[in-house]
Amino acid sequence: MHHFFVPSEAKRDGRITVTGPDVNHIKNALRMRAGEVLLISTASEEDFLCRILSIEERQVEAEIISREQSRELPVRLCLFQGLPKGDKMEWIIQKAVELGAFQVIPVATKNTVVKLDAKKEKAKVERWQAIAESAAKQSERSLIPQIGRVMSFQEALAAAAAMDRAWIPYEKEEGMESIRCELKALSAEVKTIGILIGPEGGFDEEEVRKAREAGVQPVSLGRRILRTETAGLAILSLLMMKAEGAF
Repeated sequence: MHHFFVPSEAKRDGRITVTGPDVNHIKNALRMRAGEVLLISTASEEDFLCRILSIEERQVEAEIISREQSRELPVRLCLFQGLPKGDKMEWIIQKAVELGAFQVIPVATKNTVVKLDAKKEKAKVERWQAIAESAAKQSERSLIPQIGRVMSFQEALAAAAAMDRAWIPYEKEEGMESIRCELKALSAEVKTIGILIGPEGGFDEEEVRKAREAGVQPVSLGRRILRTETAGLAILSLLMMKAEGAF
């Protein structure tokens, strides 16, 4: 089903008005017609099944058929992702959004190879945000996860440490007991979780030491060394299943 996001004020009197670039997409790309059904999410994280009433030059008017159950997790997952090389960040963001991440923040660490000036960073973040929006539509999220500005490791560490829980997967952390205990300790009171993932080359030992001192828990993801584009998605998958009651 085609999925669109609108501001909260677009909903009124049992109807929702779609404006902006989505009008052209509905009208010319999808060639939708009056009577067809679509899913619309508002900025207040409400999901509605709607039927198109009219398609005009600058707006699409739809009537609300029913309110749908939210597809969001009961916990906000924030992925602090060490900047990878090439276009890996695009793939990471797409999959993180599908797995339920609330926010993805790119991080420059000691081992980060990629260097972005202000102009390149602005263009990259805009591109990444567009990918997040597309992934949110495809996976029928109730909101569009936000892609933050590039943070330094110290900034990311402070932001993660301020959350209810914060983990830093580390290849030198032995055994699965740490992640097992962390997952078991999660309860309804935990509303925010920060996950710090290193770039290619991983975290520097000094960074891990600082994380531990800040209250961020190092955890192991198993005996195998995971790539930077795999590690975050592995832990997001665990948290998604845990939050949705799979175990």
